Amino acid sequence: MEELRKLEKVQRMVQFMDSRGVSVSNSDHNCNRFLANFMLFLLEPCGELAIDDKCCLISELIPRLSSPFVEDAHQHIVTEQENSGFEQNLVGNALRSCSQMKENNMLQSYNENIAMIGLDSMQKANSTLEDFCRSYFMFHGLDVSKPQSIFKVLPILSFTESYIYQLDKMNENLLQTPKRKDEKATQDLVSCFSTDPFGPLVTIFEQRGLLTEMITEELRHGEEYWALERKLCHALINEDEILIDDVMKAIHLKSFDYRVLNLLLYQLQGAKADELHMEFLSISEFLVEVSDDLYDYEDDVLENNFNVLRMFIRIYGASTAPAMLAKCITEAESKYKSLLELLDPKLSVSYQKRCAEATEEEPKLFTNRILQVERHRSTLLVRGVFLP
Repeated sequence: MEELRKLEKVQRMVQFMDSRGVSVSNSDHNCNRFLANFMLFLLEPCGELAIDDKCCLISELIPRLSSPFVEDAHQHIVTEQENSGFEQNLVGNALRSCSQMKENNMLQSYNENIAMIGLDSMQKANSTLEDFCRSYFMFHGLDVSKPQSIFKVLPILSFTESYIYQLDKMNENLLQTPKRKDEKATQDLVSCFSTDPFGPLVTIFEQRGLLTEMITEELRHGEEYWALERKLCHALINEDEILIDDVMKAIHLKSFDYRVLNLLLYQLQGAKADELHMEFLSISEFLVEVSDDLYDYEDDVLENNFNVLRMFIRIYGASTAPAMLAKCITEAESKYKSLLELLDPKLSVSYQKRCAEATEEEPKLFTNRILQVERHRSTLLVRGVFLP
């Protein structure tokens, strides 16, 4: 709970700095997070030093600071405390990261007849595409280890996910406080989402005979999710009422991109969508999104993004929210297990093997598949939110 309070203080400071025009615009959120933490540090009591004294000291010291000096200071600390658990490259990595922080490329303009995506969006979409291929191909009888299986369908899947990812980043920009973006840029983003953002993508699907009612519905769900995200995050910042029904609807809609890709794959295979597979995967997707939100909690708070734990805390309070979320996880896992038993035994084994692989590859990638509730409870504990 103490960690949650610290994060909220940092977020409030970021908002205050934005309102005064002293935040770093067009920057990775880590820059503003660093500045907010620095401001909070200055406000910490230190003997008899007044704020003016602290500011004078900082002004005097700043010209003498440099990357080599800070790295030397870090090395000195490490040498003195070899067993303290300090990460050897912490400062060097932080300094390099600061020099590389730039805003992700967004759509530079919006044309109602042309679907446009940027290289950055394509690169960021790769992790989703890899997970999709490794986790969903088996439901279509495709072998992910065979390149011909991947490259036959990769162009349209890659383009679609990149386009969706780019729109998602634009939507996240709308969640930032007004000072973070100039007025014209904000108006352009609002205009894009109010004038059929998926129109150009739908045109491409139609031209290739891929568009179905189910795909159209999932794209509509995508727009609905983004609208809910904006509604909920703005309500949270403005301390307005947040409804649990809206939160649960949003978390269930959030994986619409996976469902669009899955439906496209059925079309590309000339097959009818399997209702059991779709239902099973929707439960898995829900658990994936919850798990992602547990790991991304700090970043989502600072960026004012939708996060199911963040919303539960606002609705139920920090002490009750984890138990309520754990209850949702338990109910979803029960349904997941029931549907898993209905799958073809060979497919069930393959999918569970994929789950185990994802868990071993990277801790965060139990984001990629189902885990038992105890692991979700452990994640809540790591986040400083203690279950009763």
